[in-house]
Amino acid sequence: MNKLQAIRGVAFDLDGTLVDSAPGLTSAVDQALYALELPVAGEERVVTWIGNGADVLMERALTWARQERAILRSAQGKPGVDHADIPQDEQLRVLRKLFNRYYEETVEEGSFLFPDVVETLSALHSSGMPLALVTNKPTPFVAPLLEALDIAKYFSVIVGGDDVQNKKPHPEPILLVAGKLSLAPEQLLFVGDSRNDILAAKAAGSPSVGLTYGYNYGEAITLSEPDVVFDHFKDLLPALGLSHSEHQESKND
Repeated sequence: MNKLQAIRGVAFDLDGTLVDSAPGLTSAVDQALYALELPVAGEERVVTWIGNGADVLMERALTWARQERAILRSAQGKPGVDHADIPQDEQLRVLRKLFNRYYEETVEEGSFLFPDVVETLSALHSSGMPLALVTNKPTPFVAPLLEALDIAKYFSVIVGGDDVQNKKPHPEPILLVAGKLSLAPEQLLFVGDSRNDILAAKAAGSPSVGLTYGYNYGEAITLSEPDVVFDHFKDLLPALGLSHSEHQESKND
């Protein structure tokens, strides 16, 4: 925990860290695939694709769906490839547009805060700790979602996927936050649930917390070797010198 003693600001990932966005993302992905007459994926599979932004999410979805359809066609005695298909790059472009349309409808109703997120963010914010958000999610979806979940008020800096040239795992978004908060990278703690988060923090020179409950492509976050691993979001408070009981007392005053 020694690295956490120098912390003067905290930045968070969004999907899989603060918010369970899998239901809304899955609904939009599956609706987009269905519109192109492709097999739908389901939440258990979609969660393994989350974390690198919408473009990569769509690439993974389309690659899987085309392979799945080829298997189904072969089982029916048909050629694996449907020659009536539009080219794959054009199919991907259409799929991305469809996803955007459907996700606008599902992003808020299909996203839920993980346990203790509000209480923990509130305690950190009340202590004077500057907080930031760094997500690969397309920027237009970020602010409305934060407002709908009533957590936008806790963040002084918000960086979405369209706000930088290089998304996580590149260090650019974390370094951008450190600069905006006038902090050295080693003074900014980054909290996330996936290897992209931990890789980005390491590349930026920032300490990291890995959360075990997120989407990390089906692999344990410990494999990415974050500086600290927590099972619960609220464990951040004692690690940063704040106690659960003190915050509860302040709420009851």
